[in-house]
Amino acid sequence: MNRVQNTKLVLWLIAGFAAAVGITRFVFGLGVTTNLTDATPWGLWIGFDVMGGVALASGGFVLTAIVYIMKREKYHGLVRPAVLTAFLGYIAVVLGLLFDLGLPWNIWHMMIYWNPHSPLFEVGWCVMLYTTVLLLEFSPVPLESTSRYARVRTFLLKFRFPFVMLGIMLSTLHQSSLGSLFLIMPFKLHPLWYSNILPIHFFLSAIALGLMMVSLESLVSHWLYRRKAATHLVAGLGKAAVWVLSVYLVVKLLDIAISGKFGLIFDGSWESFLFIAELLISIIIPLLIFAVPKSRNSLAGQGIGSFMVVFGLVFNRINVGGLTMLRATGDVYIPSWTEFAISAGVVSTAALVFLFAVEKFNIWEKRPIDPQTLPDTMPSFDRASEVWLGVPAVAARTKYSLAFILSLSIGFAIMPGSKIQSQGVAEVTAQKARGGDVLFIDGNRDGYGVMFKHTDHTKRLENAQSCVKCHHMNKPLDQQSGCYECHRDMYSSSDVFNHDWHSDYSGSNIACGQCHSAGEERRAESAKKCDACHTDLIPEGTLIEVKSNMASSYTDAMHSMCLDCHTQKAPEVAERINLTLCTTCHEAAPPDYLKSEVGESLRGPYFNHVVIPGLPERTEGD
Repeated sequence: MNRVQNTKLVLWLIAGFAAAVGITRFVFGLGVTTNLTDATPWGLWIGFDVMGGVALASGGFVLTAIVYIMKREKYHGLVRPAVLTAFLGYIAVVLGLLFDLGLPWNIWHMMIYWNPHSPLFEVGWCVMLYTTVLLLEFSPVPLESTSRYARVRTFLLKFRFPFVMLGIMLSTLHQSSLGSLFLIMPFKLHPLWYSNILPIHFFLSAIALGLMMVSLESLVSHWLYRRKAATHLVAGLGKAAVWVLSVYLVVKLLDIAISGKFGLIFDGSWESFLFIAELLISIIIPLLIFAVPKSRNSLAGQGIGSFMVVFGLVFNRINVGGLTMLRATGDVYIPSWTEFAISAGVVSTAALVFLFAVEKFNIWEKRPIDPQTLPDTMPSFDRASEVWLGVPAVAARTKYSLAFILSLSIGFAIMPGSKIQSQGVAEVTAQKARGGDVLFIDGNRDGYGVMFKHTDHTKRLENAQSCVKCHHMNKPLDQQSGCYECHRDMYSSSDVFNHDWHSDYSGSNIACGQCHSAGEERRAESAKKCDACHTDLIPEGTLIEVKSNMASSYTDAMHSMCLDCHTQKAPEVAERINLTLCTTCHEAAPPDYLKSEVGESLRGPYFNHVVIPGLPERTEGD
């Protein structure tokens, strides 16, 4: 059983490493643990953890349909592991989504704030409901090991068929609706992957992936526990996969040909090579393997074919989910090692739970025997230098927990400290290489910022208020504090005063009576004003009145400051009619496809249309 124990040890190491990254992500935010940007908000976590995870879990509805609807009873032994894999897959999807969401604690909002016009609304509800159905569908398995809940198990078994039908319906809905998410991106998603029938593509590929995921899970788990592989069952699934893959390939190629995009497959771009590689790995080579009876019935052929389909179709989800949008956005996105760590940790955790369930419950006809479950035995040693860690169960917990803690410590040790220290809002950095006093304002350090011509702005103001217009508050002993000093969070307000620091002995160590008068309720409204002590806090002549200790978010502060001034100045300068447009400050070249003859007609809606009082309305040609 060294295979099982060594595999668990590796999985615990990965889980511990990912736990360090996960804790860092939730404490310090997305900027520390991802290379995603505003231009590329979807990357590895959505493409693999969510979209790939949903597809990997499709074996549950495919196998239950084969056994309970098509009455192929010979596959009944694969149903329990398939449903368990699907259930764990959807739990992994939810966990992966929590890491990707900027405000993960708001994930429940879709249950209260409905938007039935959004495909994502349907996907979210279907995932939530299908996960619940899978839980109810799998619950009789652990309940059969005890007589205490026999009535509950009997009750659930009465509804097995309705659960199966509901699961097939829900899974069919959101497997296809995932494709609907990208129908609104015709000029962002590469043409080889964009299609008006993307929901059909996603559904057909999910069926193929479900068949092969069940096959791969069966082969790997039987190899781990040194059981004879069910090659005859996997061969049957491979034969069914031939038909599904053939239909998927024909639909995909016909769709591209009818749309007039067939020539793009051979245009020599990196997307064309990516598309050809995806077709070869996910469809063509596995199709040839499973179409030949000899290779379809061989253990090697089954393993290679099923792995290629699983890998290739998950790769397809990653391509659609963000990789093939990079040319349109002009962005450069390479997933950080922390993103890979999170994804690997989610998969490893799901695998550990699967192995636990296999050993503790009757997932298979015969429960595998693991040394950890053997009766307590007396210690025995091969060499005098070996140490006895206790009975098998205790020894296993010792080894796995030690591996987890060590890996967790290493993960914390190698986290990018510079990103953690600069998280929140980064400072504005001077760009002398571009000539003149130009500042690059990049609040969340994602490489997407604004080139602010500082010297030009101060010259335009040409009065004593030029500095204090923006620098309306300074930290003590600071002549010109940067905006980020107070507006510390990118999207949330920040407490500038920090009461705890002022009153704590390790901070200013100020007694309560120095700010709060005796006999009055100690509230912010009745406390002494900050500038009573910090006389240099508010610069003389500032035009902005500070009414609260809570500073607005960095984004709100910058937009408010710039837009207010631009709105006032735009009517005064005739040639700057577009002064209030986003593209005035956020200079970015339009996507390549907008430069084409067809794309020129689409440029108007791409930019904001702002009407400024006192000036003629701007047209698309302006």
